[in-house]
Parts: sequence; structure tokens; C-alpha cells
Amino acid sequence: MTNPFGTVPPEAILDGTATDAYFQRTQTTLEHAGKNPHVVAEVTADQFPTGEFEVFTGVADVATLLEGRAIDVDALPDGQLFDGGPVLRIEGSYLEFAALETSLLGFLSQPSGFATAALEARRAAPDSLVLSFGARHVHPSIASVVERAAVLAGLDGFSHVAAGEILEREASGTMPHALLFCFGEGSQAAAWEAFDEAVPEDVPRIALTDTFWDEKAESLLAAETLGDDLDGVRLDTTGSRRGDFRHLVREVRWELDARGFDDVDIFCSGGLGPEQLRNLRDVADGFGVGSAITSADPVDFSLDIVELEGEAVSKRGKLAGKKDVYRTPDGDHHVALADADAPTGGESLLEPLIRDGEIVREFDLDAASERCLADADAVGFGVSGEENV
Repeated sequence: MTNPFGTVPPEAILDGTATDAYFQRTQTTLEHAGKNPHVVAEVTADQFPTGEFEVFTGVADVATLLEGRAIDVDALPDGQLFDGGPVLRIEGSYLEFAALETSLLGFLSQPSGFATAALEARRAAPDSLVLSFGARHVHPSIASVVERAAVLAGLDGFSHVAAGEILEREASGTMPHALLFCFGEGSQAAAWEAFDEAVPEDVPRIALTDTFWDEKAESLLAAETLGDDLDGVRLDTTGSRRGDFRHLVREVRWELDARGFDDVDIFCSGGLGPEQLRNLRDVADGFGVGSAITSADPVDFSLDIVELEGEAVSKRGKLAGKKDVYRTPDGDHHVALADADAPTGGESLLEPLIRDGEIVREFDLDAASERCLADADAVGFGVSGEENV
């Protein structure tokens, strides 16, 4: 059976049938009329800088989509933060890329949203271990998109095994509540011992300690059961049951320390977002973040023609003319016409991606992550959230 889960196949994305119907009808109409103008089209979310930065990613997939077509493309680097102006620019005959607009925007919009949310989590707990646990909230065919966005934004790992194979990284995670249920109440120690005996030595021994009994009681039992082999405990307590989660974590820390288990880390998960991470980062050692990333709104990119046969044009509400975007020394963005002078000390951010159909850029996830984190420092991303500490 082919395509058993009903997803759009890669062939449809590449040949342009993964598109909105009106692009196909536009293509048919232009071909009938013998029109195929030379255009400049730009992808933007906001026309002018807003001061609210987001992460740009998905550009490697866009390059694959546009490869082999007689166009030139410039784009921001993977992992760059932006707050207005073009993030990608296409020059060429319109029919070369007309039917690809839907897929192109999808390749950018959702991954950029995921990465921005993941960066918010990273900045909320910069010195903590933070893992992406959100793959269960999205269609499995895009799990690697979520996990790549998380790594790009600086998270320390993720849980999805197949995504790890694609990204060439080891998936993280130890045990679900189901393991404890299979052993039964009163047999938690047997479950933890079996786990310790069964899994490879390089897997951290993190015991889930909120299944049947009080979190303090199960955490102490785990520490007593595994002794020096225990690396940490995970509190995944449902929000409706945990009350003041910070107080609960502090109680567990106190009881472990009081009995000589001060080297046992505390890992928290379960509906956590940036606000909770800021509140817990001084009492917990690590976090699993899921829906705070996967429920992120896609970045609302649109693609618009801004130049037609060498003449500046625009629809109402958009800015005409081929543009460039700069990072100024104070960390702001500056948008200007491409033939205008650059601002003093400004760094042009649009870089060649495709020239006459050939990809002229290499992609490296580690380099993109370093860029993202450095840029977050440069523009002060997430600094306002410190008010919640």
C-alpha cells in the first residue's frame, strides 16, 4: 500500500500540485494568454520592523523546492531572527514558481513558529537542560520538523526516535507512566530496577516518580532503590493535581537532600511553557517542553510581487520595489530599497540561496543554532520575560 496515512507525497510538492487551486488556474490563464512576466517577489510577515523578533527557518526545504528552476533566490540565513521586511526574495519569470507558493510558505511558516516558541523556552531557562517532548501533538510525518526547530533554537535534545535518525542525533527520554502501570502499584521499585537492568548504560537513569503515590515518597523510593545509579527523578504531575508546582519541587528537593541524595536531579514536564520554566529554573534541573512549542502559531508569511518587468508595483497595504533588509549596530532591523544606500554600520541579511536554479548555500544545523542563539543575544530576545521571575 502506498501512502497509507493520507499525507501529500513529496512528488506532489515538487511538481506544484500541492498548491491552492487558484494558482493552477492562474497558471492556465497566463499560459492561454501568452503572458509570463519577469517579476521580483518577496516573502514577508511584516512590512516594517516591529521590534517583535521571530526565528527564520525552513529555508533548506525551500531551496530543495526551487532547485532546478530558472530563478535567482536570496534569503536570510537559517536561524536568523527577523522582525520585518523581506526574509526571502525570488527573481525570474513568474510561471517558474507560481504554483509553488503554497508549499513554499508552508515550509517557512510552521517551522519558524516552532523555532520561535522553542527559543522562548530556551531563553526562559538558559542554564537548564531543556528537551522537546512535543512530537505527540503533531502529525508524525512532520515530527522531525518540530525536533529540528527545537535543536536550532538551542534545546538540548528531543524525544522522537525517527526524527533522531533523520537529524543524526540520539533521542532522549526514559519511561512513561505506562511502564509503572504494567508493574502495578506497590511495584514501582521493580519497574525502576528492570529499567536499570534492561536499557543501555549510556541512557540516563531518570525515574518517573508521580504515578501512584506522593511525589516525595516515590522519589525517595527511587533513590533508595537505585542508589548511585539514579541520575534523577521526573515529576510529570498533571496540572489539576499539583497545585503550587514550585512548592512541590522544593519539597522533593528538600527530602532528597535531607537523606543524602543531593546528587539526584529533578526533571519537570507536563504542560510547561516559558512562564513555568522561569518560575522553576532555580529549583529544578531540567524540563520537558511539548505543547508550548507545537501549539505555536505559524508565522504569517505571504509572498507578493513587488516588481514587474523592472517597474516597482505592490498591492494595497504592501510596499513596492525590490528591497533589502539590514541589521544595524544597535540590534534593530532596517528595511530599504535594494538600490538605496545601506544604513551606517548596517549588515545586509539577505544572502544568495539559488542562482539560475542551482543551490549556492550549504546548510548545517549546528551553525544555524549558533546563529540563532547569538542573534537572540544581539536583539535581546525574551528579555522582557525576565519580569516574570
